[in-house]
Amino acid sequence: MKTPVLAILAALALTAGAGAAERVVLLHGMGRTPRSMARMEHGLRDAGFDVVNLGYPSTSRGVEDLARETLEPVFAAAGATQRVHFVTHSLGGIMVRVYATARRPPALGRVVMLAPPNEGSELADALASNILYRAATGPAGQQLGTGSNSVPLRLGPVEFELGVIAGSRTLNPLFSHIVPGLDDGKVSVDRARVGGMKDFLVVPSSHTWIMSDDVVIAQTVRFLREGKFAKE
Repeated sequence: MKTPVLAILAALALTAGAGAAERVVLLHGMGRTPRSMARMEHGLRDAGFDVVNLGYPSTSRGVEDLARETLEPVFAAAGATQRVHFVTHSLGGIMVRVYATARRPPALGRVVMLAPPNEGSELADALASNILYRAATGPAGQQLGTGSNSVPLRLGPVEFELGVIAGSRTLNPLFSHIVPGLDDGKVSVDRARVGGMKDFLVVPSSHTWIMSDDVVIAQTVRFLREGKFAKE
C-alpha cells in the first residue's frame, strides 16, 4: 500500500504531460474523499485546467502535519516554474493557509476555498468532547474551533490570491442552531471570511454539497482565470 506521500507523487505524475495547461490541485474536506470533488474535477477539466484530485488521511493527523505531508510533494513536483492553483473544501482550505504561512511557496497561484472555517467553527467547539465526533474527525477536528486550540485563528491574513465561497443553506437545523447567524450547517458565513482575500461570494448551498453546485463550479473557473468572481 502506498504511503500518503507516494500516493500524492503518483497522482501528480499522471498529469505530468499536460503541457501548458495550468495545474489545479483539489483538496477535499474532513472525512471526505476525492470522490466528493468529482464534479468540480470534471468542470475544471472541461475548462482546460490540468486537475489533480488528491486524497489525504484527513482524520489521522493534526492540521499542521496534514498540510506538510500533503502539500510538500505538490510543490516539490511543481518546481520553480510551474504555478499551482488550489480549490479546497472546508479543512483543505486551512491546510493551504497553514502551509502558505509557514513556507510561502513561490509556486502558489490562485486559491478558491469552499466553506472554509477561516475563523473556526462554533460547531467544533460544541462537539469537541463528544466521543463520536472525536472518533469521526480525529486530531484535526479538535483544532477547528474558536478557542485557544484553534489553528485557523492563529493564522494571519492571507498573502495570496484568494476567493472564498460560503454556503447559506443548511441540511441540519440542529447544527445550524449551534452556529450563529447565516450558515451552511457547519460554518457560518461570517466565519468563512479571512483578511487579505480578494473576493467573497455567498451561495445557497450546504456545507456537504457546495463543491458540486453548478454555480460554484462556474464561479471557481472564473476566479482561477481572472482573480475575481462574476457579480450580477
